Amino acid sequence: MGNWPQIRTVGLSGMLVTFAGEMSEPANRAALAFRAAVDGAAWPEVSETSTSLVSTFLEVDLASTAPEEMKERLEELLKSRDWFDADLPTGRTLWHVPTLYGTELAPQLEEAAEVAGVDPDQAIAEISASRVRVLTIGFAPGQPYMGELSKTWNIPRQQGLTKSVPSGALVIAIRQLIVFTNAAPTGWRHIGQTAFRTFRPDADMPFTLAPGDELTFPAISRAEYDAILAKDSSGLGGASREVLP
Repeated sequence: MGNWPQIRTVGLSGMLVTFAGEMSEPANRAALAFRAAVDGAAWPEVSETSTSLVSTFLEVDLASTAPEEMKERLEELLKSRDWFDADLPTGRTLWHVPTLYGTELAPQLEEAAEVAGVDPDQAIAEISASRVRVLTIGFAPGQPYMGELSKTWNIPRQQGLTKSVPSGALVIAIRQLIVFTNAAPTGWRHIGQTAFRTFRPDADMPFTLAPGDELTFPAISRAEYDAILAKDSSGLGGASREVLP
């Protein structure tokens, strides 16, 4: 994989191991697997770990732990296997999230389909049948970046911003999907609406999703969506789930 991975310090707050210069499935897989391995090693100097799209971050107090020492340890771990072909961490969850596509609640489905070169019905069929992985959590509490979709959906962000999409909005760009945690502006196109809450502060696990989880977004009717809103108080929006091996 060229000059990757690379190890860098982040000020005095920790170490960053980066597996690629841009998003790819193997690089994201490597970041997730490497984080799991670091967690499993239980190094006392590491107080927390996290991942971005293609990197693993280790929170380490580099004022009290020599960066060279941590770098040597990380290099040894990196040499121990092919991280780009590593198994994904165990204990992940597969979610099926009911999604209303189009209508006035998700008004940019037709625009996204046109940019992708497909008709709206084909767009719904393709996206609702796709299975995507949580690549990273970011921007807002619990908010997932999910992918990768097929190359059909390598569509750019909008030139301008949508002033606000609601919580639960399913948006699309650059072969990825996001379910919005809170109402917020975005340059991604709003193609679907869910009642799924990615951040539930009163739950035992406030972040509903974790990096490595997988999701599908099966299509439902407006009547089914309205029924979920009326009956569901869990914040899961009618979603079902199963544990992945």
